Amino acid sequence: MRDNGVVNVGPEPLTFDDVIRVARHGAAVQLTDDAIAAISAARQRVDELAESPVPAYGVSTGFGALATRHIDPALRAQLQRSLVRSHAAGSGPEVETEVVRALMLLRLHTLATGHTGIRPTTAKTLGALISAGITPVVHEYGSLGCSGDLAPLAHVALTLMGEGVVRDRAGNLTSAAEALKQAGIEPVELAAKEGLALINGTDGMLGMLILAIDDLTGLLKTADVSAAMSVEALLGTDAVFAPELQALRPQPGQALAAANMRKVLAASGIMASHRDPNACTRVQDAYSLRCAPQVAGAARDTVAHATNVATWELASAVDNPAVLDDGRVESNGNFHGAPVAYVLDFLAIVAADVASMSERRTDRFLDVARNHGLPAFLADDPGVDSGHMIAQYTQAAIVSEMKRLAVPASVDSIPSSAMQEDHVSMGWSAARKLRRAVDGLTRVLAVEVLTAARAIDLRAPLEPAPATGAVVAALRESVPGPGSDRFLAPEIESVVRLVADGTVVTAAEAVTGPLA
Repeated sequence: MRDNGVVNVGPEPLTFDDVIRVARHGAAVQLTDDAIAAISAARQRVDELAESPVPAYGVSTGFGALATRHIDPALRAQLQRSLVRSHAAGSGPEVETEVVRALMLLRLHTLATGHTGIRPTTAKTLGALISAGITPVVHEYGSLGCSGDLAPLAHVALTLMGEGVVRDRAGNLTSAAEALKQAGIEPVELAAKEGLALINGTDGMLGMLILAIDDLTGLLKTADVSAAMSVEALLGTDAVFAPELQALRPQPGQALAAANMRKVLAASGIMASHRDPNACTRVQDAYSLRCAPQVAGAARDTVAHATNVATWELASAVDNPAVLDDGRVESNGNFHGAPVAYVLDFLAIVAADVASMSERRTDRFLDVARNHGLPAFLADDPGVDSGHMIAQYTQAAIVSEMKRLAVPASVDSIPSSAMQEDHVSMGWSAARKLRRAVDGLTRVLAVEVLTAARAIDLRAPLEPAPATGAVVAALRESVPGPGSDRFLAPEIESVVRLVADGTVVTAAEAVTGPLA
């Protein structure tokens, strides 16, 4: 992680950029004075309830189905420790560092709103962990998305207590106690309500939603570039992308996608070579070419909806019970992950469909009955060489997996906590499969770009559009052009990196200017 400055965390909503800077780029955090004031005021009210003989849920009672037991003051510190230890029950592979840092930041923000009743020192300690680059080990399984991401957040709370396992800034696995000692951070002895305040939120699924939106925003631009490259190299037409045709169906994302493709295809010598209606006898292109803006555009509009949901969540304070501005401490259901879970599932559908269309375009390049004069499988010597035959197999395998990942998690529910939590969101599961879907889309688009670039080269001496030519040139810095069969896997991985880091889009934009 690189140093990316400091993100100030106060009661006001965080931005997407704040989350990305902390999660992906190692930014430190700092609680604002307003946050400390809000936290302190809410804590004063919790302390009053803790001293009262009247039971208050989460303050002086047990939790979930055990909420009917009033806990003696002498046992309340043990209650907090027991809550965190018992809920830190995750299993399976480690979750990525960027996900854990995102959920830590988002939980810190909820604490900073002053609606949780945590002590300032505890909030500051969580901030210190983030700034020190200490990442608790969180596991793949354990969250049902209601009450929030309990198990993942409990592993973070365990670290605050100086227990459990973490990774340090360098990625080394070590004990929480040792990592805190090395960073000069004192472990926290949790007080009344603090355990619950640290674990009762939808921060993991929200963090993964924001990261996915960040990824998909770039990948949908890449999809426009790759589709344009395929239209060009398959001798398709750009006439269908004309603004007056797109305006007949005023879907905002569709207009943006079509405009991107027009920019990328502008001044193409390959396309100019077959504009003469007397020389080109095809009436219209296949759907995977002609309807690319309709699919990529609908995907954009879905991402826009998901962005709205994430923005509303960034303005939220998710905890139960919540400390209200008037001093009341009230139970609520805001920890339910349904709003986030639904859009996480929706985005997995979008990723699968964009990938499916990309794979169909790639397949057209390889079939002499459909590729308009290119060699079979784009091979140097078909029969001796196989060209990109199996690269398309790889695409197809990924797309098939993505279709399975598109099956919604949020329609499932499994009751827990002795039927107290009898309907759960499964939002964490939706987020985990979306991450795999985003990775799959990255790889599928990379194969299309790799294949389309080879086809563009094979159209020589016809000249590609300046923008598509710039993309091909960017690829050729690490991937050779057409020739006899080579070890293909490293070339695919090289283009995967160029897609993931934005190089493909940047190369096109160097000619077109910013794409939408």
